[in-house]
Amino acid sequence: MQQEYIYIDSILYAIILPADFNEPGIHFFTQNNFSQQMGAMSYPSGKLIPAHTHNPIRREVLYTQETLFIRKGRLRVDFYDQINAYKTSRILCAGDVILLISGGHGFEVLEELNMVEIKQGPYVGDDDKTRFDCPPPDTFNFD
Repeated sequence: MQQEYIYIDSILYAIILPADFNEPGIHFFTQNNFSQQMGAMSYPSGKLIPAHTHNPIRREVLYTQETLFIRKGRLRVDFYDQINAYKTSRILCAGDVILLISGGHGFEVLEELNMVEIKQGPYVGDDDKTRFDCPPPDTFNFD
């Protein structure tokens, strides 16, 4: 299965990399200007990846982007537009990865879940996010 780009009103909200993605080589799914980069690599045994370090480069991050790795279980991700209106949902399963890029999102755990979250820091507490009341959708729009 291929990666899925979720657009709402012509804005990229998320990229989902399914557990069964297994293209040989290196594939980056994000644009170079994204503050969180997501790529997948698949190499045969014996492949050497040159040792390296990363240079100190000042970067400005305006919005937090999160990457979730679903290790176990199932998770429904609900997407909301810039005015907190529900737009669509996706179901993630063990092995799936999602990069949340823009807009709002909420979650419902459908099966006992174990996941890893990676996002930019430093975390600034309550100032880091705006919560909004929006009941879970009764029906789901799985485009």
